[in-house]
Amino acid sequence: MIRVLRIDASARTSGSVSRALADRTVDVLQTQTGVELRRRDLANHVPIIDTDWIEARGLPGEDRTDAQRQTLSLSDTLIDELRVADLLLIALPIYNFTVPASFKAWIDLICRARETFRYTENGPIGLLTGKRAVVLFVSGGTAYGSEIDFASGYVRHILGFIGITDVDFIAADRILADPERMVSAEQSIDALVPKLVSAFEQREVIAAQS
Repeated sequence: MIRVLRIDASARTSGSVSRALADRTVDVLQTQTGVELRRRDLANHVPIIDTDWIEARGLPGEDRTDAQRQTLSLSDTLIDELRVADLLLIALPIYNFTVPASFKAWIDLICRARETFRYTENGPIGLLTGKRAVVLFVSGGTAYGSEIDFASGYVRHILGFIGITDVDFIAADRILADPERMVSAEQSIDALVPKLVSAFEQREVIAAQS
C-alpha cells in the first residue's frame, strides 16, 4: 500500500491538463498496487500568512493561546498530510514562468522550523525524509529547465529543504506549440509508475527484514 498525497495547484477545476495527468498517474498506480489517496486541492482558498501566523509560529506550542493554535491549525493539518504520505504527487501548472500563487501559499504554510526542517550549526536539515515526489510540470510555452523556467528548480529546492530529495519531474511543457508533449508526458507516467512501485516494494521488504 502506497500512501499518496496529491496536490492540485491549477486554478482550473475542469479542463486542466495538470489535473488530467495527475488522474492518469493515480489510475496507473492503482492498476499496479494498493493506493491510499489523500488529495489537497489548492483551487480552494489557501490563506496567505500574516503577522498573527508568524507570531504564533514563533512560539513554543505550550505558550500559544487557543487563538494562536487556531491560526496554525491549517498549517498543522497540511504538515500532517505530508508526514503520513509515502509519495507526494504535485500537479503543477506554470503561471507566468513560475508556480501559482496558491502553491506558494501552500509552501509558506508547510515550511516550518522544528516541524518540517530544523536549523543546525551546519545549516538547515529537512525532517520529512524517506519520501518520494513526482512533479507534473505543465506549461503552455515555458520550456522545462530553460532560462525562463523559474519553477522546477525552486520546487526541487523546497522539497529538498524539507527532506524530500528523491524527486521525479514529468514535463508536459510548451503544449500550446506542441500538443504531442502531452502524449510524451503520458508515456513518461506509464514508464515511471512501475519503477516507483518496485522501489516502494523493495523498501517494504527491507523494512520487514530489519
